[in-house]
Amino acid sequence: MRKTVRHLADKREIVYYDDTPGAPPRDAVDTRDLPAVSAASEIRRDPLTGEWVAMAAHRQTRTYKPPADLCPLCPSRPGMPSEVPEADYDVVVFENRFPSFAQGVPGGGASVDGAGLVPAAPGRGRCEVVCFTSDHERSFSELSRSRVRTVVDVWADRTAELSGLDGVAQVFPFENRGEEIGVTLHHPHGQIYAYPFVTPRTERMLQTARAYHAEHGRHVLGDVLAAEHASGRRVVARGEHWTAFVPPAARWPVEVHVVPHRQVADLTALTDAERDDFARVYLDVLRRCDHLYDRPLPYVAGWHQAPVHRDRDLAWLHLELFSVLRAPDKLKYLAGSESGMAVWVNDVTPEQIAERLRSAV
Repeated sequence: MRKTVRHLADKREIVYYDDTPGAPPRDAVDTRDLPAVSAASEIRRDPLTGEWVAMAAHRQTRTYKPPADLCPLCPSRPGMPSEVPEADYDVVVFENRFPSFAQGVPGGGASVDGAGLVPAAPGRGRCEVVCFTSDHERSFSELSRSRVRTVVDVWADRTAELSGLDGVAQVFPFENRGEEIGVTLHHPHGQIYAYPFVTPRTERMLQTARAYHAEHGRHVLGDVLAAEHASGRRVVARGEHWTAFVPPAARWPVEVHVVPHRQVADLTALTDAERDDFARVYLDVLRRCDHLYDRPLPYVAGWHQAPVHRDRDLAWLHLELFSVLRAPDKLKYLAGSESGMAVWVNDVTPEQIAERLRSAV
């Protein structure tokens, strides 16, 4: 894989990752007249929960559902420059023009109203866009196994790069797919958030892993994985190095965890064999998901990785995929119990989800 680092007209970084033999040099110039990116993100800590919340009002003006011929993620063409100056590409990553977190955010430590009750800080971090292919009409499930392997390498490379930035505490690569999920750009792409704090979900998982290890001397996800192998009732796909299963306490009407058989902290620690095997297992899962209702499944798929600076021995890398689609024409809405109290009620059992996915071929 060849990596080429360039810059867009407003000084944002763009990185090309080429896996095609003989791919041309990536030296196209961004000809657009763009104003400098002005991110004014702030984070505030909720005094009742202790959780950080990001404020990013500048994102209200971000691009929203453009027609296909104006897609900003497609390659540039004569008279129609896009976010990608090249006429074609394999995989490309660039800084988000409307970031929730950015390195250049001004300001220092403070509190809301100066009262000290609600700590506030600059939303320093980084947000990147990852385009998996230049083909606007494709989806991740339609990528070749070799391209998925390239994407895994890109995720790992970006994890390493972003982990080295000042103030970054956690790196989260993810993909949102489908309008039902809230996607506003239909080109096959994902994002990477480099947070200035450890996310609430990760904090809770680390607390659970710590308590379980103190009691049992083992990692909780390792024991969950062993139990899923022994039962087999919720396993959807299995390879030499990865297993995909519906978690036994699934919250969503479609939910799959893809877990490596070996505990690693993040994507950078995966071996070549593990990366190859993930591509095969994950494509199997995605294609089953798309056959589930005979339509492209809207989903969120994100990587749970260790924090950058602490508790790396407690983390176990894994990917979580879930969908809000509970029937071909019905959505699961987060109603009072889920939204108000974070108490989930699932309309289908994990065993039923797994059986449907195993049958969806």
